[in-house]
Amino acid sequence: MASHGWDKALRLASGNTQFADPLGIGALPSLILAIFAELVCAAAVAVGIWTRAAAIPVVIAMAVAAFVQLAREPFGEKELALLYGAAFLAIALLGGGRYSLEAAWTKMRRGKGK
Repeated sequence: MASHGWDKALRLASGNTQFADPLGIGALPSLILAIFAELVCAAAVAVGIWTRAAAIPVVIAMAVAAFVQLAREPFGEKELALLYGAAFLAIALLGGGRYSLEAAWTKMRRGKGK
């Protein structure tokens, strides 16, 4: 997921702000929100910090991609966005798990309190 966000971030850094505006908020804000969801939030999930909160913007971005931007396209065109959205929805609901940095921090904090 982060590779998609990285490509968008490179596009923004080069000055190219052309991007779809499926929500009517403007191309630049749409691009920035997509970068935030796909790069920043996906990276946070990947390293296991703030996993539930970080997964939600990705779910929203994938829902917009599948159901707004690609609404008239056949299922095959929406499939990747739906798969990413489903995976991040599971993470939003279940959390990062025992091997996430979040879990390690929680375990360390509990150990210090004893």
